[in-house]
Amino acid sequence: MKAVVGETVVAEAPIDEVVGVEGNAYFPPDAITAGILRDSPTPYTCPWKGAAQYHDVLMGDTVLKDGAWSYPHLTRFATERVGRDFSGYVAFDTRQVRLEN
Repeated sequence: MKAVVGETVVAEAPIDEVVGVEGNAYFPPDAITAGILRDSPTPYTCPWKGAAQYHDVLMGDTVLKDGAWSYPHLTRFATERVGRDFSGYVAFDTRQVRLEN
């Protein structure tokens, strides 16, 4: 699976390594193109996953504000509910980043 902005691949991983949660595809950290994400100060806490970290997606001079997010420290409940630990995995805002199989 790929996450693409324009013609640039910003993340790529085999489909079996991508975790699907609530309609979002979470890519493993090592699948993310180096230097493409910058932490954003936008706060959010999911009632069952915990505190999120939003990221801006950097594409040269273009910044996709809050174009991605992750959960660095998932709750135990989230890991149990999903059936695997996806701490630090990154999901993309599909209004800004295109997903391809």
